[in-house]
Amino acid sequence: EDGHVIKLVFCLRRLPHLSLEEFQQYWLERHGPLVRSHAKTLRIKRYVQVHTLDSPANEAIRRSRDAGEPYDGVAELWWDSVEDMAAGSATPEGRAAARELLEDERKFVDLQRSALWVGTEHTIVD
Repeated sequence: EDGHVIKLVFCLRRLPHLSLEEFQQYWLERHGPLVRSHAKTLRIKRYVQVHTLDSPANEAIRRSRDAGEPYDGVAELWWDSVEDMAAGSATPEGRAAARELLEDERKFVDLQRSALWVGTEHTIVD
């Protein structure tokens, strides 16, 4: 139901030395499986990666809104509640898992130029 599950949205920008392809490949093939391996410990219910397309359509869309620089992708993670999310990283195993994920993120994500937050979904069209 709307408002019950919690979603973490992580808008990612790659480190400057990585191409979009290199960034997305590492994220999908290396970081993705790492998140999967810790999902149970961290109580993650669902994890989705949205990879930004290298397409002229994106420039056209940006221009139509006078929008800023695009992100290179968006990670979406779901938990049953904020409390559940907190509980997942409160155990020694959870803290170790969270630390390992952050250490890996530093290898390919420009954290200073990325953004993340938690919120609730409200489905308008389904």
